[in-house]
Amino acid sequence: MQKGGCVYVMSNYGRTTLYIGVTNHLERRVLEHKAGHGSQFTHRYALTHLLYFEEHPDIEAAIRREKQLKNWHRDWKLNLIREQNPTFADLAQDWFTPADLAQARQPPEGTA
Repeated sequence: MQKGGCVYVMSNYGRTTLYIGVTNHLERRVLEHKAGHGSQFTHRYALTHLLYFEEHPDIEAAIRREKQLKNWHRDWKLNLIREQNPTFADLAQDWFTPADLAQARQPPEGTA
């Protein structure tokens, strides 16, 4: 997905906090969140579970959709997630090996 974009929703273990983001590479971005290198907000609240995502033909459309979803009430967001993921499972649970996660958790070179 090079020219396209993806809107996604991350949450914590208890599913109490939601984060809506946009990216041009979902797998890479989710790995960053799971490794604790996402945004400060997702790191602070341990938002490492991918609950929802939708693909768009271009990044501009994805950004518009992200802004729209961020303005929604929480219940609307939960209903949207429930349509695709009724059990609120981590959709990326099997995307990465333990070695992938360990490597991603290493601090970037030049910062230690």
